[in-house]
Amino acid sequence: QVQLVESGGGLVQAGGSLKLSCATSGRTFSTYSMGWFRQAPGKERECVAAIAWTGAPTHYADSVKGRFAISRDNAKNTVSLQMNSLNAEDTAVYYCAASTYYRASSSSQYDYWGQGTQVTVSS
Repeated sequence: QVQLVESGGGLVQAGGSLKLSCATSGRTFSTYSMGWFRQAPGKERECVAAIAWTGAPTHYADSVKGRFAISRDNAKNTVSLQMNSLNAEDTAVYYCAASTYYRASSSSQYDYWGQGTQVTVSS
């Protein structure tokens, strides 16, 4: 199995930045694609960004293109999400997840999930 632990969430003012990190353990990290999802109250969970085991980003939600960047460090078994120009609509619980698919933008394609980290953007 794969264990995922997110960190880096918190409270930030609109226009600011945060960097989320996800530490992984268990099965070989480099064989999994990774994704960042978010879920706000009353909303369905959505895929914000995804990255293949090769390091190629495979998905960005339209709402975050140009503002968020996903990256991974296979040597350290970590995946990160750099979030810039944050606004109130980015407020959500953010989850890190692992998938056996090369391209994966649906929650059903992911096998392992972290506990989530809260991101709150104030205005």
